[in-house]
Formats: sequence, structure tokens, C-alpha cells
Amino acid sequence: MKAQSQQDLRKCELLILDELGFVPFHQDGSELLFNVIADCYERRSVIVTSNLEFGQWNQIFGDNRLTAALIDRLVHHSHILAFTGDSIRLRQAMERSEHVMIATPGQTTANSDSG
Repeated sequence: MKAQSQQDLRKCELLILDELGFVPFHQDGSELLFNVIADCYERRSVIVTSNLEFGQWNQIFGDNRLTAALIDRLVHHSHILAFTGDSIRLRQAMERSEHVMIATPGQTTANSDSG
């Protein structure tokens, strides 16, 4: 990471990591994120969102020790909010799709408002 980027991160009061685990990290990326989290530890606030439980985070980082150390720093002094249930985005998309008819090219659809 460039020195300027590190300095910029040190200036922030809050670091937000959204959708952690959506894409797995390569080893270099895992180590870099660990260093960022370690630098924030007990100095800055960090918010992490993920749809993976902590037990699945090794799939993201690929290293048991690094994953355990990263989770240890994140959960110490933390407030963990766990949400269960269906995805609100999926539910909203399904609700919208009940009102929308998708036509394939060349297909005609009947309009109930035409009279």
C-alpha cells in the first residue's frame, strides 16, 4: 500500500468494510487488510458487514492464523449485530417481479388497460 494511502486511512475516524467475503482475498490482500485492521485496533472505529459467519471467514482469507487474529481484533470491544432471515433485497425484487411481466424479444404481451 502506498504511504499516502496509509496516511489517509490513519486520518479517518471510521472505516467501513461492506460485504466482506463477497470476493475472496489473495494472500497479499489478506495480509494488507490484516495490517489495516491491526492499525485501527483500539484507535479507530470499524464497521464490517458480511453475510458469512465468523466460522466461514477462513474461506475469505485462506489462512487460519491470520483469520483468527483478524477476528480477534475486530470482536474485542465490539458490538455484534447478527441478522437472520431472508435478504431484504431478494424479497423486494420478488415483490416487484409479481407486478412486472418480462417479455422476451419478439414476444407480444397483452395490456389489460387497453379497452
